[in-house]
Amino acid sequence: MTFQDLLDGVEFLFQQGEASIVGLDYDSRRVQPGFMFVAMKGESTDGNRYIDQAIAKGAVAVVTDSPAEQPRPNCAWAQVSHGRRALARLSANFYKRPAEKLAITGITGTNGKTTTSFIVEAVLRACGRKNALVGTIEYHVGDEVIPAPHTTPEALDLNQLFARAHTNGATEAVMEVSSHALAQQRVYGIPFDVAVFSNLTRDHLDFHGTFDEYFAAKKVLFEGCGTAAPRVAVLNSDDEYGAQLVSFCKKQGSQVLTYGIAKGDFHTEKLEISPAGNRFDLLTPDGPVAIWSPLIGKVNVYNVLAASAAAFARGCSRDVIAKGISTMERVPGRFEKVDEGQGFAVVVDYAHTDDALKNLMTLGREFVSRSSTKGRVITVFGCGGDRDRTKRPLMGEAAGRGSDYVVLTSDNPRSEDPLAIMNDSIMGLQRTAVSYALEPDRRKAIAHALQQANTGDIVLIAGKGHEKTQTTREGVFPFDDFEVAREELRKLGYNKEQPGKEKGPR
Repeated sequence: MTFQDLLDGVEFLFQQGEASIVGLDYDSRRVQPGFMFVAMKGESTDGNRYIDQAIAKGAVAVVTDSPAEQPRPNCAWAQVSHGRRALARLSANFYKRPAEKLAITGITGTNGKTTTSFIVEAVLRACGRKNALVGTIEYHVGDEVIPAPHTTPEALDLNQLFARAHTNGATEAVMEVSSHALAQQRVYGIPFDVAVFSNLTRDHLDFHGTFDEYFAAKKVLFEGCGTAAPRVAVLNSDDEYGAQLVSFCKKQGSQVLTYGIAKGDFHTEKLEISPAGNRFDLLTPDGPVAIWSPLIGKVNVYNVLAASAAAFARGCSRDVIAKGISTMERVPGRFEKVDEGQGFAVVVDYAHTDDALKNLMTLGREFVSRSSTKGRVITVFGCGGDRDRTKRPLMGEAAGRGSDYVVLTSDNPRSEDPLAIMNDSIMGLQRTAVSYALEPDRRKAIAHALQQANTGDIVLIAGKGHEKTQTTREGVFPFDDFEVAREELRKLGYNKEQPGKEKGPR
């Protein structure tokens, strides 16, 4: 492909030269002979600093967002006003616009994106569709599972994945769309057929600055990311921000489908929430259908409703929707049970905002309220470093009000002192009367919580969910809450795989 071919539709300010391009990248370390290098300002570094390294590795063309950079000899050159928008167009052109060959469902909101995306994928699979999935936990191309470095990848990586999916027969894609990606225009030029809004609660204010800016970033998905607005907008009308989006989306020309517990185009009747799962009649524009979901709690009722409306918008029937939902038994790190035969429940969950913690505490309380032994809710949580400090006391208060005992620990402290992060959270804990312990070592904190648990209790390990590492000022180290909890349970004598050891020491 030629340099001029790749510039089709790119908003460039200046361009000169021609070259035959065999690949492109925004990371100079991956550049190979015959590549185009896209030099753009990123979150932590400026790719323009590496132009000469890229040329030394064989780059024959450079696209830069820096007016300070001058063209290099014997190298095709273009200057653009927005690096990520240029990357989006360039990569779409190189991979022959794969996003336009897929029906893409985008899901945004503070909580529920991951679970909702997994459910949508399951329903589409039940409908006979072959899918790609892009999200926080992992990426899917058909049955292939790929580790996910970012919730929403850069445009180049996204177009590569979509091209691979299309080549392998996929006709649909389901993706989580983060507020960071929307604000940074990482999904610029991606045509979303269906856009889903789950909810909006306090998060990422370290990046967005204000709640209004956070909401404004989410709204971008519903007005079109350099494309027409989505054909269908699926909105949570029980959420005040979802309700605000209804008139906005209608003005954009989108068909609007609303959902809620008791009202909306998709809502419930005869709702039964139990520790085994959720059962209800789903009311749809085409009539009712009985739903059984192994995913538990009220928060997952919302996730199922959102996914049902999205799948309906993609042409799935009521019966297929019900079938697909029933097959979705677990989502890694989302209220995931650790079972070694102990007489109390242990659950790992990604909850890392005060609202998500409140939802998690509610689920925990539902569990123990059904126990004949009047069990307790024991919560392990921490707050992330180098992130919004103002939510730390709010998370402490949420944990304190929803729990009978709290173990405050580290999450991913990153460059911060774990004790300083914990001190911010303690202020919220102390607004409640809850008993608590402080343990900055996350493994020791989990072990301590498990040691406190008795029959009928539930231990909630919150914050990291599916993550396999912990990031500290010393570096990144392997750490998996699920596996650590399993190991610590076995140290206590529980072991489901060894007959005669299921009861443990209690």
